[in-house]
Amino acid sequence: MWAYIKDNKIEEIIRFPKTMVIDNITHSRRIFTAWTWDELNAIGIYTVEAGTVGNDRFEYTSQPTYTYSASGKKVTTAYTTTDKTLTDTNDVDEDGKAVLDYKGNQTVTLGLKSIAKNQAKETANGLIKQFNWLVERSIYNSSKTIPSAVGTYVGKIKADCATIEAAIDGASDMAAFKKLYEWEYNEDGSVKTIAPIQNWSDDYDVKTYIR
Repeated sequence: MWAYIKDNKIEEIIRFPKTMVIDNITHSRRIFTAWTWDELNAIGIYTVEAGTVGNDRFEYTSQPTYTYSASGKKVTTAYTTTDKTLTDTNDVDEDGKAVLDYKGNQTVTLGLKSIAKNQAKETANGLIKQFNWLVERSIYNSSKTIPSAVGTYVGKIKADCATIEAAIDGASDMAAFKKLYEWEYNEDGSVKTIAPIQNWSDDYDVKTYIR
């Protein structure tokens, strides 16, 4: 991006090259790619350095604010981040009164912990339902039993889900919650430790039964 500066003030943030009229002179959009920075600076156009935005999983990010540095010959971008809420919050209106659904029950905005636990349940259900066809087969043909390896795997996935949910509940603050998503790697780039939130048993022994 670029910024148009006049009298040491930011007049405009320019996201895409366009025709510019500066001091009654019309400049083609090509100046943004053909001119040097010295040439652009001479008519008041400067580079805009990107700022660091928050992690959308954990934070809300404000609209950008821009600051011009005459000595640095550039504009910097800054954002303010605010942590999202870990716990569920009862919804209230502008007067502080409870917001109710059509049946008169309190509406709730889920916090990050509830969202993460719901995602864990969805993942577990997705891993398990790959074997639903075996259950259906056993119903219609009692001689076709569910392989013990599948039963063992399903039990492990249920236990994994319970462990993940317990870890989520046990996160005392945002720093602890973020650690649940952190992977550790060896120097060669291989995985050393799986992020706790993704630590599911492997399906090596049941691959042939997946549908």
